[in-house]
Amino acid sequence: MPPGIDSGDTAWLLAGTALVLLMTPALAIFYGGMVRAKSVLNMLMMSFAAIAVVTVVWLLVGYSLAFGEDLGGVGLLGDLAHAGMHGIGPGSRTGHVPTLLFAAFQLTFAVLTVALVSGAIADRARFGAWVVFTAVWTVLVYAPVAHWVFGAGGWITAHLGALDFAGGTVVEINCGASGLALALVLGPRLGFGKEAMRPHNLPLVVLGAGLLWFGWFGFNGGSALAANGLAAAAVLNTQAAGCTGLLGWLLVEKRRNGHATTLGGASGAVAGLVAITPSCGSVDVPGALVVGLVAGVVCSYAVNWKFRLGYDDSLDVVGVHLVAGVTGTLLIGLLATSTMTDGPEGLLYGGGLAQLGRQAVAVLAVGAYAFCVTYVIGRAIDRLMGFRASADHERGGLDLALHAETAYDHGVLSHATGRRDPVASALHRHREHGTAGLPDE
Repeated sequence: MPPGIDSGDTAWLLAGTALVLLMTPALAIFYGGMVRAKSVLNMLMMSFAAIAVVTVVWLLVGYSLAFGEDLGGVGLLGDLAHAGMHGIGPGSRTGHVPTLLFAAFQLTFAVLTVALVSGAIADRARFGAWVVFTAVWTVLVYAPVAHWVFGAGGWITAHLGALDFAGGTVVEINCGASGLALALVLGPRLGFGKEAMRPHNLPLVVLGAGLLWFGWFGFNGGSALAANGLAAAAVLNTQAAGCTGLLGWLLVEKRRNGHATTLGGASGAVAGLVAITPSCGSVDVPGALVVGLVAGVVCSYAVNWKFRLGYDDSLDVVGVHLVAGVTGTLLIGLLATSTMTDGPEGLLYGGGLAQLGRQAVAVLAVGAYAFCVTYVIGRAIDRLMGFRASADHERGGLDLALHAETAYDHGVLSHATGRRDPVASALHRHREHGTAGLPDE
């Protein structure tokens, strides 16, 4: 073992890295169950493509931009000294763990954040355009924000003094604001607000949510970068908030609609887990229970904002991830306790308004940057190659139109509509008779 590297901390972070990587396939299942049957494979592909594309981009330039030496000492971006992981070997360390492992752990965060954005544009995005967006967004949006918060000398943590233990700003607010921008670029789905667009497979949704919950222990507990009491506290706080988030959402559903739903339970758990992400290292257990409960209640109302305001956030990335991320980040300013932070305290613990103000600045800065830059990226890709799928492809289903397959069979009838599908018919003719006619992407 190289000097300075702790075997226990390294073992825990190895496990945490695997847990967080699992969250992206879990998200694929979660999102896949929430979309309509005709586009489920496309939804899965968007997440799995993110794993491959972000990994390559991260190893080439992303890690260095996020965690390289701060350029100019102003906390905005890292240098490219470690592009291609140059100069980092098995003996290099970050804290008490190998730097290569730290880079892999942070890679899994980047992968998940990009994959989360896809939920806002489900059912209507071209796959090729999504792949290009994934690469560009990782460099221009994710890496800078990661440097602001996680990087040495990042302005949000080192200069401003805001607290974000595991990525409420970097992951949750970042993906939520970006998802809103892309949803506006692509416009609403055909029939949005007029047709019921219900999840096609609720057991898949629950399975995905359960796997996300499992992975979240590595997400939050691993962010301690050590096998210690802080990691244990983060894990327990994660569990507490996930449970109260679930209960809060169900209580609202029961009061509002007269019944609690499976989708609501899964969504509430995710809302609580999102909200505790920035605060799991700053609040105690009672605080974690409050964070999760508030997030579950607030997000259960927020998911309906899209119908009132007219933006089509397909799978509620804004209503859950953005809103819960903002909630959890701001509640640090109220509920942070020195027993967890070894210093800063929230308003309700005698810390005054200063910490709440710092948290608000971090929320506004990350949200505004992510939204504006993502909107420009989305518009540029749409102009250069077209981001939205054609109306015919959207009606027939992206699985057949973009991937030439379906989750169920390859017959000429669409399972989503029960009608003869021209895209499926072309595929059938091609297979049976070798004729042309399959549409291009």
